[in-house]
Amino acid sequence: MADTQTLPHIRFEARGPVAVLTIDRPEVLNALTRETLRQLEEAIVRFHGDPALGVLIVTGGGEKSFVAGADIGELASLDPRGMEELSRYGQHVLGLLERGPKPVIAAVNGYALGGGCELALACHVRIASDNAMLGLPEVKLGIIPGYGGTQRLPRLLGTGRALEMILTGRNVKAEEAAAIGLVNRVVPRASLLEEAEKLAKDILKNGPLALTAAIDAVTRGHDLTLEDAQRFESSAFGMLASSKDTREGFAAFLEKRPASFERR
Repeated sequence: MADTQTLPHIRFEARGPVAVLTIDRPEVLNALTRETLRQLEEAIVRFHGDPALGVLIVTGGGEKSFVAGADIGELASLDPRGMEELSRYGQHVLGLLERGPKPVIAAVNGYALGGGCELALACHVRIASDNAMLGLPEVKLGIIPGYGGTQRLPRLLGTGRALEMILTGRNVKAEEAAAIGLVNRVVPRASLLEEAEKLAKDILKNGPLALTAAIDAVTRGHDLTLEDAQRFESSAFGMLASSKDTREGFAAFLEKRPASFERR
């Protein structure tokens, strides 16, 4: 039975070990305000703090939009100091997704523009519906992406492709997004959440400590030289050897049975 928490801008639903976090402001295409970010932070902290939850799916409410971007009216009211402070706060909240210890899947339905694309980029895996549209059109407003987009997109696509998208402000449809690696795959709109949950359950079959270590190695490795990143990987590889998860995984393989890992 699902356990649902509803905030004014967010709906958080625990479906067994899978949590679904929905940005739920369809009347404004789920646009991000500072208050939406605050509620998003609250839900992310709840997810990471609940040992019964293993994977988070992030999606948008309604039929048209994942998150169509930031609330431009709110941005237009800010002075330079306020814009920088909001950028730092948005980076902090999305960083909680990317650098957290548990896997996060973006189920991108409809528009994922500006801050919405940046939210998807902060998730570890992205599945898009066939009606999805992704982009960073901020330059058309005379600003740049401020929630990590100028950093995550080049790491994902390479500098040339990322700068082409950022400098033109061009949006890409789902199939092109999959072709360039912006999303992992495209599925019919009607089955988007079902496919995301299937992926979550496949992930949950694996050792939770190994999942955390893999996320840590990949995300921290971005900021290190290859030599230092490989040293970090080796350290994590060695530390896992003493865990109950590794002992269970090895025993299950040798005994030719499915592994039974404990959630903590």
